[in-house]
Amino acid sequence: MKKSICLVFAVILFVCMVFSTSCSSKNAGKLVCGITDFEPMNFRDSSGKWTGFDTELALLVGQRLGMKVAFQEIAWESKYQELEAGTINAIWNGFTANASENGVPRSNMVDFSYSYLRNQQCIVIRAARTGDFRNMDDLIGKSSSAESGSAGESVATEAVGESGRFIGVPAQISTFLEVKSGAVDFAVVDILLAQRLAGSGDYSDLAIANITLDHEVYAVGFKKGSDLRDRVNAVLKELYDEGKLRELAGKYGLEDSLVLDTNFRG
Repeated sequence: MKKSICLVFAVILFVCMVFSTSCSSKNAGKLVCGITDFEPMNFRDSSGKWTGFDTELALLVGQRLGMKVAFQEIAWESKYQELEAGTINAIWNGFTANASENGVPRSNMVDFSYSYLRNQQCIVIRAARTGDFRNMDDLIGKSSSAESGSAGESVATEAVGESGRFIGVPAQISTFLEVKSGAVDFAVVDILLAQRLAGSGDYSDLAIANITLDHEVYAVGFKKGSDLRDRVNAVLKELYDEGKLRELAGKYGLEDSLVLDTNFRG
């Protein structure tokens, strides 16, 4: 019986190794970026093509590195598994670097590039309820939503406390629908997204609460030990020094958030 169990585990391990090796081999020479639908970082234009600040930045970097760039839409909560399996070799999607998940710093799980944009989490509510949310104490016991596996999830779950309720969703954009429909009292999302959507179009009845949360920075995540990190860093520095990074940031209204911290390592 023990021999049979050992044989089963051996077969499973072999299959996993073959799958991982196959993915890594298939993606050799390619920069495969794991992304979600997150405007203005990565989103689809009217023709269905991926665009956005991070999308265009990845394409610029790939061009300089002589690598073909591909974008793989992923479930954000599975980003580390996708990276480990080799289905992607970069997490490039407004990835908050100075954050933790389940108490573990993200820098323990991936190698980060230089940070290139400042960000912070914010509270999105229905505009009619602005007076109900003035400070963090007003969030206790409420219902909240955030993208599963995101920095916002940690903020949201801590904010509502044990008496509150949390609903995780696949992408940040989905939290707006949760708030709009009344399924939750508030959502925690990146402010760069909230400033783009809250108060306009389909989300004209939503607003950003006047509650200030900690500042964050975005960086690209790579598998531990990957030589891609240093190669991408070199190109990021070139693009910043040449003014091309600022030019791209201006295209998406992000020039005030632009930064290049070459000392940043997560």
